[in-house]
Amino acid sequence: MRILLTNDDGFDAQGLRILRKIAEALSDDVWLVAPETNQSGASHALTLQVPLRYREVGERAFAVKGTPADCVIMGARHVLKDQPPTLILSGVNHGSNAAEDVSYSGTIAGAMQGTHLGIRSIAMSLMVGEAADEEHSARQHWQTALEHGPRLVRALLDAKWPEGALMNINFPNTAPDKVSGVSVTHQGQRDLSGLHLAERHDTWGAPYFWIGFERKRQSLVEGSDLWALAHDRISVTPLSLKFTELGMHEDLTRRLADLDGPGGKGRSHCA
Repeated sequence: MRILLTNDDGFDAQGLRILRKIAEALSDDVWLVAPETNQSGASHALTLQVPLRYREVGERAFAVKGTPADCVIMGARHVLKDQPPTLILSGVNHGSNAAEDVSYSGTIAGAMQGTHLGIRSIAMSLMVGEAADEEHSARQHWQTALEHGPRLVRALLDAKWPEGALMNINFPNTAPDKVSGVSVTHQGQRDLSGLHLAERHDTWGAPYFWIGFERKRQSLVEGSDLWALAHDRISVTPLSLKFTELGMHEDLTRRLADLDGPGGKGRSHCA
């Protein structure tokens, strides 16, 4: 099994070192192609207006001046073009990627890009610094990902994956022996009313802004990724590249039927 590793925290991140150890427990054919600098929040951006550059930073390891999606393309289509990877692992991210994080995350995007290329892909993230008590402190429990990661990947690879599927794993903010189990979850939803812009001024008086989040106690829905992490469980969320909202498809087909045809001159159902 040939494994390609990437992340969004940068090629020198601690989480990527942990991911490499996870991969080496699964295979002796492990390659790393990761961003030169931190790309957190880059989502699925591609570098299109400037050339991609990369450099070798170690044995079977390369840093790319680009996004996680760029790195996966560079790894699969250039570095390993003669023998493409059979598995892509992205992470281990410093911080969970649950709920709406899936839309922003470069870690998830690395796995998405691998899936676009027809390669099984898994994103991994570690919840840190999001607890309010001493028992679940802000300590970074990298060992939790390291100990539970290999067996979890093996189990997922034994499963049947539909076309366009990828896996999103989140490890809880607790020690390895405190993990209470594994839950197959759906995306949760946070209260984003605390999303705000913090305005500052530079030395010339011009304004600049930081995007900020006010942490709020969530109303957790059982079975969601947020619920699993809050109960010290590993969350495994199967995601899909297919963004179509199938629940609306039948209703919209009926409502817009009169607009179909040449010129679309039928009667509109819009109120």
